Amino acid sequence: MEKLIFSLFLALPLIFTEAHVPGGGFTKLFVFGDSYVDTGNGGRQATSWKKPYGIIFPGKPTGRYSDGRVFTDYIASWMGIRSPIPYRWRKMGKKVHGHGMNFAYGGTGVFDTLVKAPNMTTQINLFQQVLEEKLYTKRDLKSSIALVSLAGNDYAAYLAGNGTIQSLPAFTTSLIRQLSLNMKHIHGMGVRKVAIMAIQPLGCLPQVSASTSYPNCSVTGNSISKFHNQILEKSVQKLNKETKDSVYIKVDIYSAFMAAMKSQEHHPGTSKFKDPLKQCCRGVNSAYSCGDVDKNGAYKYVVCKKPNSAFFWDSVHPTQAGWDAVFSALKSSLHILLG
Repeated sequence: MEKLIFSLFLALPLIFTEAHVPGGGFTKLFVFGDSYVDTGNGGRQATSWKKPYGIIFPGKPTGRYSDGRVFTDYIASWMGIRSPIPYRWRKMGKKVHGHGMNFAYGGTGVFDTLVKAPNMTTQINLFQQVLEEKLYTKRDLKSSIALVSLAGNDYAAYLAGNGTIQSLPAFTTSLIRQLSLNMKHIHGMGVRKVAIMAIQPLGCLPQVSASTSYPNCSVTGNSISKFHNQILEKSVQKLNKETKDSVYIKVDIYSAFMAAMKSQEHHPGTSKFKDPLKQCCRGVNSAYSCGDVDKNGAYKYVVCKKPNSAFFWDSVHPTQAGWDAVFSALKSSLHILLG
């Protein structure tokens, strides 16, 4: 079964929505993070391996938290390479390592979260082990980009642990401090560029907006995101001053989400997504989530008729159409990665 799934991964074609192979000589992508960039590291018990995930592309679950492609796939295609192989499949042969490797695990964070899976520090340690196995040369690393997507789950764990809004600034500061140390570590290992994703507008996630029947994003939730991203921006600027080069690049996912949804905070229903804050796949009631089945194997979820017209796939993750819109909003700013 493992080999069958692996073969399916290799069969996934490049996106090529627009033929574009950037300059700069970048041929490897190393990915660290959470479910926004995970392409199959989770075990078979993970939601991403259950139907109806992957329903749009490739037609069955591939370990991606969406109905199709995720952000990693778009960045890799923009680079002119295939999505890097998930870490869990690294022993399937030397040929699979050619485009880099994905160490991201859904549900993880900079620190430990509510999900028992490798946090960012552990993911970097796995990368170190791969380098010690001589799978990549110094030349490979000099032609590589690291993509980092983390922190959303850290805030979920913080709030679930009775963290208060009053003490949130201190938590954010400690989070960004550790994130910065981790990014420096990745660059110190030889990776040429580090692209760190800002966090998405947390107040627009369906799991938050559902409480008000999806008309608006939560101002409080988005304030958390904005504060995090402001501190992250300062940290990135400081890191670049230390290196005297633009090694670290912040990818403004927050603005891209809002642009893709056409600023739904103030203008509901004005984007190409009819109800952008409403998820396509959801549980039949509050006791179930997308992908759930009962003890008899009966589906306990419903899927919208037109996933391509929905921005969100489930309560947290965009559809492939959503990611496509986000990437389109970001594409013109990505040239800075090539400097």
